[in-house]
Amino acid sequence: MTVRVRFAPSPTGYLHIGSARTALFNYLFAKHNKGKYLLRIEDTDRERSTPEAIEAIFSSLNWLGLQPDEEPIFQFSRAERHAEVAHELLKKGHAYYCYCSPEELQIMRDEAAAKKLPPRYNGMWRDRDPATAPATIKPVIRFKSPQEGSLTINDHVQGAVTVQNNQLDDMVLLRADGTPTYMLSVVVDDHDMEITHIIRGDDHLNNAFRQYHIYAAMGWDIPEFAHIPLIHGADGAKLSKRHGATSADVYKDMGFLAESMKNYLLRLGWAHGNDEIINEEQAIEWFSLEGIGRSPARFDMAKLHNLNGHYIRHQDDESLFKLTEPFIEKALGYALSTEEKQRILQGMSGLKERAKTLIELGESAVIYVKTLPLDEKATALMTPENISYLNKLLQKLEGCDFSHDALEAILRSSAEEFGIKLGQLASPLRVAITGQTISPSLFEVMEILGKEESLKRIQKII
Repeated sequence: MTVRVRFAPSPTGYLHIGSARTALFNYLFAKHNKGKYLLRIEDTDRERSTPEAIEAIFSSLNWLGLQPDEEPIFQFSRAERHAEVAHELLKKGHAYYCYCSPEELQIMRDEAAAKKLPPRYNGMWRDRDPATAPATIKPVIRFKSPQEGSLTINDHVQGAVTVQNNQLDDMVLLRADGTPTYMLSVVVDDHDMEITHIIRGDDHLNNAFRQYHIYAAMGWDIPEFAHIPLIHGADGAKLSKRHGATSADVYKDMGFLAESMKNYLLRLGWAHGNDEIINEEQAIEWFSLEGIGRSPARFDMAKLHNLNGHYIRHQDDESLFKLTEPFIEKALGYALSTEEKQRILQGMSGLKERAKTLIELGESAVIYVKTLPLDEKATALMTPENISYLNKLLQKLEGCDFSHDALEAILRSSAEEFGIKLGQLASPLRVAITGQTISPSLFEVMEILGKEESLKRIQKII
């Protein structure tokens, strides 16, 4: 058997970070088993599904490197096939026409609410003769759900879960206008796509029992199920906008690398011993459904920042510069020149040591283009005494070779001559060169900037 899984988002908005994790788990399971990872856009909600949302989903999946192995399928385009199956179930005796009026359905809902029960259809037309149907009502087609016994699903994550069949009402398969419902469409699509494993959020666990009966009624093979716990915020509540960004695309805009995002999402509810840093190759080798925990995972922004910092430090300088360039130009407000690009690329190894996002990296890289505005701490260092030291140092630097070692040597000898510690001279010099009190190696920065630019900056601060 070739493993075939699918990720099936509804294009009614951005790609939620929890959905991105579901896509990742499907992708890794398929790759681990040398199977196929597919994408289905469930766009049957025509009022809420938009081209912009579809494009946002594609964009996020492309960023994360989760492209499907086959062309995406759009559910709405298959409505005719879904309706065909509904009528086939009707012929097999597993479905029936229901002629309930809106008023009758409302009475059922009101009666259930009065008894503090969930709203459900009471089976009014399950065994009635359609010949007695009112001519004014267009019927829906309902599934004739089994009423006796129970159904147990052996879920790869949740374990054995049992539901009594009498808890399931006769759901609508085909609406009065002939359009199929989500519950029918999902089953038909999964069957036709030859899906072997359904990996999705545990908010769909109840749907699995309804869908199982449709498979059985059609005589189709039933996929295996794995229902993943949802992601919660730090307060233990379901992750939502009040906890911060929930869109995958927003994290890209916030300067997170796709590699660190995938690593972080993988570890949200899945574990391989005590391993924290897991690259894609390892993830594919190690991934299994049995490694998914049953408890909801908590989203921790601090942990994500630290993980992103690790991936930034280990990214090669040229690739990192290309990723950071848009953030640098945004911080500057204009496009970089060839000379500026070269300077920043030279300084990337020092810049990336402290950055936890590409935004931070981009902002810090500006020192290779211009000095940053002095903050309160930097301004406090610009005392008359320190300005005097810089003035004396400037004269020495004018005749100095601008190599790392030469710059360090002259700074040490100057500090000794002035009767101060090296840090007392390096601190104001750092502010003069960068505008900051913290930066990569001062001598590295000066060497990359070169003599002309470095001296110009010192003269300016003096």
